[in-house]
Amino acid sequence: MNIHKLNETPVMENAHGVDARNLYTKESAMVTVITLEPGQSLRRHITPVDVAFYVLSGTGIVEVGEEKMEVPTDCLVESPKDIVHCWYNESDAPLKFMVIKAPKPTTKTTFIAR
Repeated sequence: MNIHKLNETPVMENAHGVDARNLYTKESAMVTVITLEPGQSLRRHITPVDVAFYVLSGTGIVEVGEEKMEVPTDCLVESPKDIVHCWYNESDAPLKFMVIKAPKPTTKTTFIAR
């Protein structure tokens, strides 16, 4: 059995410049936990695989395709592959969410200008 502790997992360098930690990386899937501080956001991007986001704490704004919606703790958001998506923290508290990509991407993410 493998147990991965978030607080012992190093922050990885990433194009978003935020706290992102890979908890699980296999060919079949990838799990990352991202923390956005108040006022932070990701860069709008497209991933080549399906993505599910699960909000662990806080409330954020998620953009998937043409839709934008506020999402609270304990909600899961689906984002199909090849669709623009992004997260924004417009609250006064940190936003922490899990990103599940399946399968693990083998091609690069495409970033979109705002």
